[in-house]
Amino acid sequence: MTPQLNFDTLTPQLQAVEARLTEITSHAEARLHAPIRHLAQAGGKRMRPALVLIAAHLGEGVNDEVERAAVGVELTHLATLYHDDVMDSAQMRRGAPAAHEVWGNSAAILTGDLLFARASQVIASLGAEAVRIHAQTFERLCIGQLNETLGCEAGSDEVAHYIQVLADKTGSLIATSAHYGAMFGGAPAEVIDMLARYGEKVGVAFQLADDVIDLASDADTTGKTPGTDLREGVDTMPILLLRQAAAAGELDESGQAILRQLSIDDLSADDPLANVVAQLRTHPVIDQARALAQSWVDAAVAEIAPLPQTDVKTALTDFAHLIVNRMA
Repeated sequence: MTPQLNFDTLTPQLQAVEARLTEITSHAEARLHAPIRHLAQAGGKRMRPALVLIAAHLGEGVNDEVERAAVGVELTHLATLYHDDVMDSAQMRRGAPAAHEVWGNSAAILTGDLLFARASQVIASLGAEAVRIHAQTFERLCIGQLNETLGCEAGSDEVAHYIQVLADKTGSLIATSAHYGAMFGGAPAEVIDMLARYGEKVGVAFQLADDVIDLASDADTTGKTPGTDLREGVDTMPILLLRQAAAAGELDESGQAILRQLSIDDLSADDPLANVVAQLRTHPVIDQARALAQSWVDAAVAEIAPLPQTDVKTALTDFAHLIVNRMA
């Protein structure tokens, strides 16, 4: 096992992945190059490639296959962002105009499709098992988005439905990142399975934290307008917790006022949206949602408890906690 893993030792490995990503998101024709490079060039956390690299150190460390797997998961993630922004009518992504704002919906969707195709080519170079895992992940990404679009069935638990959406839409690809890293790093089968479970829980925690960040952080920090999900009519966890408390007859007056505003105000206008966001920021439901995200981090860390206490386990633990403690 590679000793002394830390975020400094990962830097050159991440740089190598970034160089491959730059190459594969390029195109000889300038008018195609611009939309294809748009989101990759805008930056991002590269959380999924980082997890691939960390997980690889549970085996023999980073090799060419691990780097290709890291590129494949990030390409898949980038592709989903093009599609998500069209569906959500998002104006900004990573501090830059969303692709559909620049080139239109059709071009943005086709660019996402193209990146999925390139991701599939990269994953295909890793063998049949990698292709099977990628296909299953792609299916879950679509199912999660479809369930979010269709909404919760009448009479069903909205919070449980939402958690499953997050597990599919976000958790599945992060689980695959951890799975690929451990698998192509040469870790034992039981460790690979453990890392996949860890990754899925980290993914749920990540999205729950994102729900809080969408309301609690400013646009300069996140690159998005606060309350974007509210504007699009998406009930994220803070709103679901308010509705859950209201259904149980336990919601306070300020929470009831927030729900009333959500039902009557036109949140496509900036002032009503900013007003609701301001009220949510001072309501205890934000801390409740943050605590729920932390509980999923704790569950993720519990999955890797059987691992020996090494620098790799420490890096995985730190990675999970960073998910909730970030500001954007």
